[in-house]
Amino acid sequence: MDPTQFLSDVFSFKIPITPAVVLPMLIIATVALAYVVYFVSLRIVRGMGKRASMNIDSRVLRLLDRYLFPLLIVVGLWWLVDVASLPPKIARAARGLLSLAGLGIAIFGVTKATLLILRNMAARYQPLRNVQHPVELATKIVLIAVGGMLILDNLGVSLTPLLTTLGIGSLAVAIALQDTLGNVFAGLHIKADRPIEVGQFIRLDSGDEGYVERIGWRSRRIRMLPNKTAVVPNSKLVQSTIINYDLPDPEVAVLVQVGVHYDSDLNKVERVTKEVAKEIMDTVMGAVPGFEPFIRYHTLNQSSIDFTVILRAQRFVDNYLIKHEFIKVLQKRYREEQIVIPFPIRTLELKVDSENAARSRNPSRVEEHIN
Repeated sequence: MDPTQFLSDVFSFKIPITPAVVLPMLIIATVALAYVVYFVSLRIVRGMGKRASMNIDSRVLRLLDRYLFPLLIVVGLWWLVDVASLPPKIARAARGLLSLAGLGIAIFGVTKATLLILRNMAARYQPLRNVQHPVELATKIVLIAVGGMLILDNLGVSLTPLLTTLGIGSLAVAIALQDTLGNVFAGLHIKADRPIEVGQFIRLDSGDEGYVERIGWRSRRIRMLPNKTAVVPNSKLVQSTIINYDLPDPEVAVLVQVGVHYDSDLNKVERVTKEVAKEIMDTVMGAVPGFEPFIRYHTLNQSSIDFTVILRAQRFVDNYLIKHEFIKVLQKRYREEQIVIPFPIRTLELKVDSENAARSRNPSRVEEHIN
């Protein structure tokens, strides 16, 4: 269609002007129409939100405000190119440029919308919030890569060799970095689950225990009590049973095993032991003041009646000093109260035959037998 004829048909009168003047006027009209559609669309979205009592996120409105108007302009110009009689080369070039512009706007719009959805989900789910930044980065890379391939395909570049090369290269990298990638994904899992944090005291099923000093993508560093550092790969840590002494809170029970003689007065033993434990709770650094210690008898052993004394420490490492002081004071108090902590005793009954018994009763006969 000739631009002059198109304008004449639209406005029902003839304007004797050249196409060079008409085309800019059509472009301006298209932009103005796009702005009207954009303005009305935003009003409709806000109105629907108010009528449905929906609290539309301001980020959604900003997203529409930023990308809807440029996208409408591209759509309008594409329609203008289709209806206007332009030279084939110019029309082809215009369509190519508009396609690139539309793809670019769509890619950025979809990326922003996806990130907005992820952020809303992260605000509700703690595990996703813990790995929000790496997930957002991966999402951006994937969407931009897909958008880039769409742009290359639109420009006429064959993607088959590129995809083949990327597939082979990715497979080679995955095989070469299998252990490293395993540690990275295990680190991502740990960051999402957060079973441990820096500064917490943990013990692994391998027996290693200490403070978590550093959390990395490949490994965790644990500073052990002898002031040595254990470096644990994330893949091993994920497969281990972890005891975290700081969860749900850092206070821990301190259990001390004690045994007393069978002749002991158990009520007296309980009273004296609780008095000593209470003194330790109130005086030793690292104990929990105000905690009421208690004991529980549990075993009639071979040489003693055994029980457990339950105290409480502020942190796991405080239990060593608490046990140390408690055992010293308890042993001294037991001596004062004449409560006996028995040595291990075992009574043996030996059966002898009648001839050996007679010899033991009559030494002379034994002598004669020997002679």
